[in-house]
Amino acid sequence: MNKNVRVNLADFSLGKLEAFFGTLNEKPFRARQVLKWIHQRGVTNFDQMTDLSKSLRDALKSTAEVKLPSVIDHHASADGSRKWIIQVESGSSVEMVFIPEGSRGTLCISSQAGCSLDCSFCATGKQGFNSNLTTGEIIGQLWLANAELGAFATETHRISNVVMMGMGEPLLNFDNVMDALSLMMCDFSYGLSKRKVTISTSGVVPAIDRLKDYTDASLAISLHAPNDELRSQLVPLNKKFPIDVLLKSVQGYMRSLGDRRVAVIEYTLIAGINDHRQHARELAVLLKTFPCKINLIPFNPFLQSDYTRPSNTSVANFRKILQEAGFTVTVRTTRADDIGAACGQLVGQVLDKTRRSSRYSQGTMNLISSDL
Repeated sequence: MNKNVRVNLADFSLGKLEAFFGTLNEKPFRARQVLKWIHQRGVTNFDQMTDLSKSLRDALKSTAEVKLPSVIDHHASADGSRKWIIQVESGSSVEMVFIPEGSRGTLCISSQAGCSLDCSFCATGKQGFNSNLTTGEIIGQLWLANAELGAFATETHRISNVVMMGMGEPLLNFDNVMDALSLMMCDFSYGLSKRKVTISTSGVVPAIDRLKDYTDASLAISLHAPNDELRSQLVPLNKKFPIDVLLKSVQGYMRSLGDRRVAVIEYTLIAGINDHRQHARELAVLLKTFPCKINLIPFNPFLQSDYTRPSNTSVANFRKILQEAGFTVTVRTTRADDIGAACGQLVGQVLDKTRRSSRYSQGTMNLISSDL
């Protein structure tokens, strides 16, 4: 190990932290102790980790650190939601959103600075792409939210649910996201239920096929269209992994979980684009043999888009058709749109954006195929 470089313990899952303590000739239980200090008590100063020996604390100070992203701005919504702007190592800033609802508190976490997939209804994709977040920058959002909400001092404000639905495509940052999910569900850190941690993906099929070997988190699919022609217009990734391939991959993962969970289908309703009654009927046929819940999301406008929000009547008609076909359907209540934090509105500040040339688009497709 280079003595001039300190490892960031915030980047380590339990297994990796145990391996690190092995290099210090320490027992694996030290990893569990340190995880509790960092993630359950909010302590990042080794001197305050009082159940560690002084010699171990000194060793940690010379070889390691706990480095987390920093909050650079904060916005509070009239509906009680909160948005934090987080600066990451690349110099970009990303956004995370906390949405309270009764006893439930949901944190929407980002996995990338920007996004390379350029879905037409999403503000994040219009920012371009800068970098993947590290494990510490991903789990650090949960740490920071707990600190901001006072959760390290009281159990009453703890976050109950986490959704990987912030900036970026989680499955294009696979390894770091998997380690962060492991920490979220680890009993020695955040201890969240596998049913309350959700990965939302646009459909990176090779990564979905790998999920069962790394996690048992819940899964949400950004579908947004009932056929390939329309979906390819809204979600360019569909040209690489069309709907039938995507749904088969998702079914494989859901079967591997061994419980009665089903995937959530996310469908953003855009006026005049994908919100007609025929689209609802077509969606019902498409998903007839696909166990799922459907979450309808009325489009949230942003400056770079000409799309508009559907009428309440259109949303109600769409929902009714699906319900009459036997589906469990919810309509996502728009939250935090007054602070630009509603679904599809997150933008942050992405530095050194990768331009969306045809060469770059092809490079992204090659990355999806080769690296996953």
